[in-house]
Amino acid sequence: MSGFVAGTGRAGQQTFRLAARFALRELRGGLRGFYIFIACIALGVAAIAGVTSVSRALTEGISREGQAILGGDLSFRLIHREADEDELTYLQDLGSVSRVATMRAMARLPEAGDQALVELKAVDGAYPLYGTVDLTSGMSLEDALAQKHGLWGAVADPALLARLDLAVGDTVSLGRGTVRIADTIAVEPDKLAGGMEFGPRLMISDAALPSTDLVQPGSLVRWHYRVRMDPAPSLERLEGVVEDARGAQPDAGWRVRSRANASPGLQRSIDRFAQFLTLVGLTALVVGGVGVANAIRAYLETKREVIASFKCMGATGGFVFQVYLVQMLILALIGIAIGLAVGALIPFAAAAALAGVLPVKLAASIYPGELALGLVYGLLTALAFALWPLGRAHDVPPTALFRDIVTGGTKLPRKRYLAATAVTVAVLAAIAVTLAHDTRMAGIYIAASAGAFVLLVLVARLIMAVARRLPTVRSTELRLAIANIHRPGALTPSVVLSLGLGLSLLVALALIDGNLRRELTATIADKAPSFFFVDIQSHERDAFEALLKAEAADAELQSVPMLRGRIVSLNGIASEDFVPAQEGSGWVLRGDRGITYDASLPKNSKLVEGDWWPQDYAGVPLVSFDAEAATDLGLTIGDEITVNVLGREITAEIANLRDVEWQSLAINFVMVFSPNTFAGAPHAHLMTLGWAEDVPAESELALLKTVSNSYPTVTAIRVKDAISQVNDLVAQLAWAIRGASSITLIASVLVLAGALAAGHRSRIYDAVILKTLGATRTRLILAYGLEYAILGLTTALFALVAGGLAAWYVVTQIMDGSFVLMPVTAAGAALVALVLTVGFGLIGTWRILGEKPAPVLRNL
Repeated sequence: MSGFVAGTGRAGQQTFRLAARFALRELRGGLRGFYIFIACIALGVAAIAGVTSVSRALTEGISREGQAILGGDLSFRLIHREADEDELTYLQDLGSVSRVATMRAMARLPEAGDQALVELKAVDGAYPLYGTVDLTSGMSLEDALAQKHGLWGAVADPALLARLDLAVGDTVSLGRGTVRIADTIAVEPDKLAGGMEFGPRLMISDAALPSTDLVQPGSLVRWHYRVRMDPAPSLERLEGVVEDARGAQPDAGWRVRSRANASPGLQRSIDRFAQFLTLVGLTALVVGGVGVANAIRAYLETKREVIASFKCMGATGGFVFQVYLVQMLILALIGIAIGLAVGALIPFAAAAALAGVLPVKLAASIYPGELALGLVYGLLTALAFALWPLGRAHDVPPTALFRDIVTGGTKLPRKRYLAATAVTVAVLAAIAVTLAHDTRMAGIYIAASAGAFVLLVLVARLIMAVARRLPTVRSTELRLAIANIHRPGALTPSVVLSLGLGLSLLVALALIDGNLRRELTATIADKAPSFFFVDIQSHERDAFEALLKAEAADAELQSVPMLRGRIVSLNGIASEDFVPAQEGSGWVLRGDRGITYDASLPKNSKLVEGDWWPQDYAGVPLVSFDAEAATDLGLTIGDEITVNVLGREITAEIANLRDVEWQSLAINFVMVFSPNTFAGAPHAHLMTLGWAEDVPAESELALLKTVSNSYPTVTAIRVKDAISQVNDLVAQLAWAIRGASSITLIASVLVLAGALAAGHRSRIYDAVILKTLGATRTRLILAYGLEYAILGLTTALFALVAGGLAAWYVVTQIMDGSFVLMPVTAAGAALVALVLTVGFGLIGTWRILGEKPAPVLRNL
């Protein structure tokens, strides 16, 4: 029997080898009872490995097509102005240069009175430097944009033709000019580089741009200079050129990008979405871990006699632990292998399914690093949930093992197993947070999941305690149902744990989605103005305002000067090198921002710190900064901010901080400067118009028609259209997130099914005894149905509370919105929980009631 005795060194190795032999022999009987175990691990691993692999495939796709997406090896962007002679000479010395101008404008049909906001793009003859623009008819871009019969050609997104009921060959007014739609765009290689779009694309030649009269001093136009370097430089060489460009032209104020970060906005979105889905996959693994623990407990229960025999023959508790730990690891590796195989195939399936949807081609491949991450997560999760039930079997004497079916086995395992479980969970959480794109959000998510898990354990115990103390009821079926909830070996902990986390996550996501929609369609829409008017020239401002007052006498008008600028440094630290105190307002440092000046505190702001400058202030430039952004960036009153506007770098001192009501969609700016800062600088004006009460859509469209025909170079944005577009985007994103999060619910369903299956053995004895004593099939089904309904409703109630609190925190504390609890979501959660628990429970009950009494009674 010495082989059973644990030891160290060589003896310990021999003991482990012997334990492994016993473990493999016991597995010869097959995997019956472990299918849920394997499925739970496989599902979570597949989710993590698949999501991270798809994210990597997207990132690699962007990198491979970086030149085409960016439009060159390098891109230099200026706001309001074109490059001067020295700057253009510098660019031409780097390689071939292509110039592209982008802006928003109104495409109009004057006779019909229809108009649409378009993303206008004016390109030169060298465009595109990389990739090709494919037109629907196969015509070349040069021919399509050429001037024919006195009209310049244009190519458009098919959506513009559908919106204005146009056909190829029709004409459309653009500013003060007219262009002919020569073709529609099938492929635009650099579309991703433009960021978010509010209208369909309309592309013209840069030679046609002057005829539109859209480019005026201060107009919101972005000039992109793309450079193609021959031979194609390495990424290291590009980084050097980017640094040289900033040093060689320090006052240019251009934003320089290389093909290495061709679409930073899309890359950030991919990273954040991948992080969220990875955390969802981790949640699915944690939920599946409950199934792992259930399966091991149920399996060890069937092995009581075997373990007792081992111990009677001299086996130590360590040997027993090793035997079943090896079995668990083998089963976990089977599940992990299945999950990795599925995860490895997901990028290829995603590339095929999304070929016509995504604007970039996925670089589908097998990524070992991402698969290794799934392997690590799977092993750590299996260990975290297996050590506790395995540890309980370490040093329990054989007599207690035989009693375990009656006592319920509530004794805790040894401290070493508790410590090992805690360390494994801590390592799992640390890896998830360390690898996250946003460590703060990942930490909150992990903490919330851990808190929900602990709460679910407490809720299950509370339900059992309450059921135990309820007074005796007259109904036999209800009395039996209540007794089943609190008896030793009850299904209550397993059911509550298995469904609670998945339902809580879905409730939270549904409530966040619903509150965002409500904020957009109700709160914001009520507060927001009806129109934004952009690019109003200074010499047209008074006449334009007079027209609006004449056409909408009862509407409220607001007008401010508007420029665009980019923060280049804060307290002498370059914005690229500046590390924000918090990540919330990092967007302020990315790209250009709208800025204004004012002698008085803006209407939609509240001063929270510092003093506003006098009306006739003429000292050093001062700036008022958004208080929340200042806190996130670590800025205080007296700090210095340098912005580049129209090629000039201006340093201003923070004079005060103010709260900004962003939700109103009124005129708001992060930075408001003292009026003397931009004295003499050319700029346009921004106006908003809104009614105190709702007006018919016909009135808004009539005003839009009048303004567009009278001032064709002014861009008019109808806020309801913009909100509708954003709402559609939120809806698509919400469905994608819900679909991905359903992985957690699937894991919950698997665990629930496994928990119910594990409880079938004791339920068979109960049913046979009760039937022998005269209970009918109908009464037993009713009793079990009531039990599952009570458990389902209590779990749904917890999910509503936990998910509601999580959604409240995200909406109010992270998104700074208002929150309301939506009863439809609550009813949905309750219905899902009821259907799952009662449905799976009754399916299993029907099988139980079909068991023959005689074989069971003979074994009692």
